Amino acid sequence: MFLVMVWKDPLKMHCRDCALVTSSGHLLRSQQGPQIDQTECVIRMNDAPTRGYGRDVGNRTSLRVIAHSSIQRILRNRHDLLNVSQGTVFIFWGPSSYMRRDGKGQVYNNLQLLSQVLPRLKAYMITRHKMLQFDELFKQETGKDRKISNTWLSTGWFTMTIALELCDRINVYGMVPPDFCRDSNHPSVPYHYYEPLGPDECTMYLSHERGRKGSHHRFITEKRVFKNWARTFNIHFFQPDWKPESLAINHPENKPVF
Repeated sequence: MFLVMVWKDPLKMHCRDCALVTSSGHLLRSQQGPQIDQTECVIRMNDAPTRGYGRDVGNRTSLRVIAHSSIQRILRNRHDLLNVSQGTVFIFWGPSSYMRRDGKGQVYNNLQLLSQVLPRLKAYMITRHKMLQFDELFKQETGKDRKISNTWLSTGWFTMTIALELCDRINVYGMVPPDFCRDSNHPSVPYHYYEPLGPDECTMYLSHERGRKGSHHRFITEKRVFKNWARTFNIHFFQPDWKPESLAINHPENKPVF
């Protein structure tokens, strides 16, 4: 079982059905909100808002997975995003230098301050040990060493993998198949539904996938892994609606091991 450590105790959570809501512009004008809100557990990422977008992305949030790079935006929008009355669980991830507990860890220090202001806040951090396991899983699934290939795992990678451990069924909203952006006729949508004037999603995906200098997310590589997982596990994709083609070979019936 995947364990994310809070100040002392591991996260204990299980859902029969989960809606994993991406931040993609494909969700705009989708009217998927009511369907998302009917799901037992709703999972969101970083600072993706619901206010003003409920018709398309829903209003409920059971779990929010947050990158170290998003924590300042979370703090600025804490009245909307850190709504403890809904009982939302928050999982923070980042390099070990941000999580250290000796007074020098930026994320840990901010969470300590938040716990004083919002004592009911359910805030968890992914431990260094678990972060290393995420790296190993990426290598197992892609054959690529994350550090050697100058790769930063995306929040989507962490969120999907956590959802696999917590959920019996995962309905993913707004995630395109891995070859979507290579089609010259693909529609153009913003990278984030809440930043309509922001960068184009496929432009972002392709530039990161091809980048070699500096560290990049490998969005398309990750989606190839998710596509493979969906052949074996109870993962389904909506908006756009798609499913992986069947393969002749048999896949093991075990989820990724941590």
